[in-house]
Amino acid sequence: MPDTDPSPRVVLVTGASSGIGQAVAQQASSRGDHVVLLARGREALETVAESCEQLGAASVTVQPTDVSVDAEVAAAVATTMARHGRLDVVVGSAGVVAYGRIDEVPVDVFDQVVRTNLLGSVNLARHVLPVLRDQDEGSIVLVGSVVGHLGVPDMAPYVVSKWGVRGLVRQLQLDNRDRKGVRIEYVAPGGVDTPIYRQAATYGDSEGRPPFPVATPEHVAARILAVADGRRRGGQVGIANDVIRFGFTALPWAYDRLVGPLFAIAAQDLTTPPRSGPGNVLESRQEHNGLRGGHANALVAMGANVAEVVRRRLNGR
Repeated sequence: MPDTDPSPRVVLVTGASSGIGQAVAQQASSRGDHVVLLARGREALETVAESCEQLGAASVTVQPTDVSVDAEVAAAVATTMARHGRLDVVVGSAGVVAYGRIDEVPVDVFDQVVRTNLLGSVNLARHVLPVLRDQDEGSIVLVGSVVGHLGVPDMAPYVVSKWGVRGLVRQLQLDNRDRKGVRIEYVAPGGVDTPIYRQAATYGDSEGRPPFPVATPEHVAARILAVADGRRRGGQVGIANDVIRFGFTALPWAYDRLVGPLFAIAAQDLTTPPRSGPGNVLESRQEHNGLRGGHANALVAMGANVAEVVRRRLNGR
């Protein structure tokens, strides 16, 4: 049933210093909730905290936390409980990306993508669910991705981690059916205009970009909070996700042939030389954080990629 309690809720958000997590924190603040902001970098969190205070948050707590480290997540949850005595909504949106084939991505980078995206979600659930179970109420929403339902070229660490998040949510739902007041939900966006693509580790031939159609982080955040409150069902954000998933499941022979060239056109930047390196996977790069990623119109970018492909073929590349 939808949550109609008008009193301020306690909303804990991971990945709150940028992108979807920042949008969730700001929207929760605008409705007068208490917000607890978790991410690795304090400076970026403080910037988001200022905006949350201006938007009307009942209170704002900044808790620098690397979700891939279980002890840090435990400390953040304990601090929240000591201050507020409860948790109402928990959103796990911390995530990092690495581009490149498995043999191209360094071991420490590959493993850290999985630690942050998948094991970070496990750590969050490990320490949050006992609180929600004791209360017999509250919601945890983990942010997945459409690529947690299919495969795409040169994104093995991210794909593996997001398939794992989807499995984790299903397992948690089964394990906690005895607590009817506890909601465990999953939201899977497609392309979103956030800084995650520009901050990604890159070891392939091209940099990534959000594929068409590109949603805003505010749109995804609104869906997350609606799901947490019981006003919407979890699952895919956008009908394009369902079309892609259908192709992957029902027409695998066609999907496998088409995904390579289509991914290059729709989800990569072929016009800019790639910046090889670990991006923000191994450590926070707070100077690149922000609500939006600053990506240009997706259709224009796709047109530029098509032109680049034609140019390369004419030049025999």
